[in-house]
Amino acid sequence: MSTLRGWFGEKKTAFSLWLSLDKNVYRRFHDVIIPGNNGSTQIDHLLVSPYGIFIVETKNKKGWIFGSERQSKWTQSVYGKNYPFQNPLRQTFRQKKVLSEFLDIPETTIHVAIFFVGTCEFKSQVPENVISSGLGKYIGQFKVRTFANDEIDRISKRIEGYVSVARVNTRDHIVSLRRRFSSTTTCPKCGSRLIERTQGKDLMQARNFWDAKIILNVSSRGTSSGFQ
Repeated sequence: MSTLRGWFGEKKTAFSLWLSLDKNVYRRFHDVIIPGNNGSTQIDHLLVSPYGIFIVETKNKKGWIFGSERQSKWTQSVYGKNYPFQNPLRQTFRQKKVLSEFLDIPETTIHVAIFFVGTCEFKSQVPENVISSGLGKYIGQFKVRTFANDEIDRISKRIEGYVSVARVNTRDHIVSLRRRFSSTTTCPKCGSRLIERTQGKDLMQARNFWDAKIILNVSSRGTSSGFQ
């Protein structure tokens, strides 16, 4: 059922982008798997434009949504029952890094939008790039030209060439996920370096664990928030 909701949410987002953005200005790619040094990453929607690259992460949720940029988990509350899910900002943090390396472009030229579809309501203050409506309007507000036409062609051909030959399929991506989540040196979710920490003041009962040290770009327009 969750797979069907996810598929429906992605199709709804793709339709929204098709209606609201000029296809001659924004070149669209959907359900793209990009390779990286620490395994591949899957991007729901990718737009290439003169104003930068846009990653759109779709979340099909209903009910109340609680979360902040600093929390590792957000919460969906439906009829009094709570369901945790990964902070999508952390998810796209790694996507930006992998895409930047793959396309050989600065991370600052990549913008992120988290688009919630479904009948959900935010009950926490969320960053401006986390939205439940107006996706095209949000993307359309970026007006500073970032890429020349030849660079847009290069980037688009790089993505098209990789997607067309299907060098990474879904099965390969699943294998990549398993490898990443078994790593003790790199965070599987954001790709940052892991640091060994100790929990507990009592030396006899203290336990060691691995934690990621990252700097998360909260706003697509440059506001950064560092946390560990």
